[in-house]
Amino acid sequence: MSGSGEDRLEVSASEIASAMRDPGRVLLIDVRTEEEWRVSRVPGSVHIPLDELGMRAPGLDVGGAERVAVICHHGRRSLHGAVVLREAGIEAVSVAGGIEAWSREVDPSVPRYHRGPGGCRLIL
Repeated sequence: MSGSGEDRLEVSASEIASAMRDPGRVLLIDVRTEEEWRVSRVPGSVHIPLDELGMRAPGLDVGGAERVAVICHHGRRSLHGAVVLREAGIEAVSVAGGIEAWSREVDPSVPRYHRGPGGCRLIL
């Protein structure tokens, strides 16, 4: 994926979803916590918590994917994750609006939730 010419740091959920229609074209990395991952996830995404991403990035195998995209809950942690990957030489983008945007714009079957001191609570 290095050298792909990707200049933007953020892309929309719908843009990544469209690219994911071709198997293997996009590696979607979810950097949320284990609890968030259990509550809601995008099918086909790979879970690497943000606090592990820096140490795992240098050996990360993107498996021939044309794009690497990072997703979190609302898009802030995924921006950080995309920067971490870029610093490791992997051209990555952040999914703007995170899994919240994914649920609203791409796939309403992906559960929405609130994250707070008491944990994750689904939005019904």
